[in-house]
Amino acid sequence: MKRLIFLLPLLLSASEDFISHYEYGEMLYNNPRGVSCAQCHGKQGEGKVIVKYLEGKEEKVIQGSDIRRKPLPQMVHTLNSFHEIMPRYYLTDEEVKAIYDYIQEKNEDYLSQEQDSNSTK
Repeated sequence: MKRLIFLLPLLLSASEDFISHYEYGEMLYNNPRGVSCAQCHGKQGEGKVIVKYLEGKEEKVIQGSDIRRKPLPQMVHTLNSFHEIMPRYYLTDEEVKAIYDYIQEKNEDYLSQEQDSNSTK
């Protein structure tokens, strides 16, 4: 009982979350349900080649898309849809939002540079 009374002020003063929203998005992006988004979409969300193979004499490439400029509603729709290659994660809208916010914050410089170059054209 004495230990509980000793810990009570610490518990009452703890107003921060266990992890930040950014860290939560990062955690989900790197391991949402056992298969990392980064394995196909890259560390920054830039997309990357998953596999190259030959079909007859033609080289085929399976590539994860660049998701840095995808709007949130499109990400929610995509993650809740069936895909032949991408696994279905069954993420909540809040989890998708955390991933979206993480990708946006992680790529803030890239996205602002792109906006600047588009506005000068």
